[in-house]
Amino acid sequence: MKDKKKICVVFTHHKLGDLIWQIPYIEAISNHFNQKINLVVREKTQAKEILKDCKFINDIHYNNFRKKIFYFYEIFKLWKYYKSQNFSHIFFLDKVNRGPIAAKLANIPVRIGFGFKNQKRWLTDKNLNIEHVNKNQSEQSRLLLETNNIKINNLIPNINVNNNRLIDINPDITKYKGSKICMAVDSFELYKMWYEEYFAELANRIHQEKFCDFFYLISAPHNNHIVEKIIQLSKRNIFINCSNLNLMGIIKVIKDSKFMIGNNTGPVSLASALNVKSYALIANTPVSELKYSRIIPILPDDYVNDFLKNREEMSKLSVDKVYDFIFKK
Repeated sequence: MKDKKKICVVFTHHKLGDLIWQIPYIEAISNHFNQKINLVVREKTQAKEILKDCKFINDIHYNNFRKKIFYFYEIFKLWKYYKSQNFSHIFFLDKVNRGPIAAKLANIPVRIGFGFKNQKRWLTDKNLNIEHVNKNQSEQSRLLLETNNIKINNLIPNINVNNNRLIDINPDITKYKGSKICMAVDSFELYKMWYEEYFAELANRIHQEKFCDFFYLISAPHNNHIVEKIIQLSKRNIFINCSNLNLMGIIKVIKDSKFMIGNNTGPVSLASALNVKSYALIANTPVSELKYSRIIPILPDDYVNDFLKNREEMSKLSVDKVYDFIFKK
């Protein structure tokens, strides 16, 4: 009888959207070994909330992956965790060194990762060629699994959240009678943000044409001023401010919506993974990054598939263009 394998996947990025893109590859690793996996991620991803109902995950362990003076302490913490779990395999779905260093020190038998630059020396199995270093994170994970003969059944991220977990979350937020649309109005990167006056004008037009009764406005708490500005510019009592909601509250309003429209950020990726129709407003980042998703991009006529990182490019995406794309296409 073969020894039972124990599998761990490590992902160090801190943004929710980045973790969502990795879900198909985490599930593929679990399926390959026919084992639930342990997942090591940053607490900022809120993985214990969004992935709680995933059947292919055994346990989620938070690690900060801090740099500079904490570099060696973070390696020690990971080493201690790896030793306590006695993993047979660890997969590293990024370029960071701390996880692989700790895994080698912990004598983990199989250590698989991208292998770019110095990371390669801490790994055991096949890794990626340097020609893949500039590909996006999702594409790199796909190539890594294929290189190691791991079949990926579905490249589209899917998240299942049991509705029973949402019943007591912000019970007043869904009390408004009528149809709703979600708008994700902020971004971790300022240059990705469509302008507040555009969101206000779009909402007014949708409401005027009776396609929707209310709009959930989603932002991080520290960006509440963006939500308030949209409400002020609209001058209509049609908005529900969701900037104070936690992640489960955001999931609740997303699932209560006809569809999601917003900047190309975490909430739009989350809505798509929850199988809610999702439109992303894109003018200055590569739409090719959405290749493995259900997200529907809305682009300006002169769009260039590249990182421009200039918010002024977002002004080229007019309200008329967005409205017509959604309701007249």
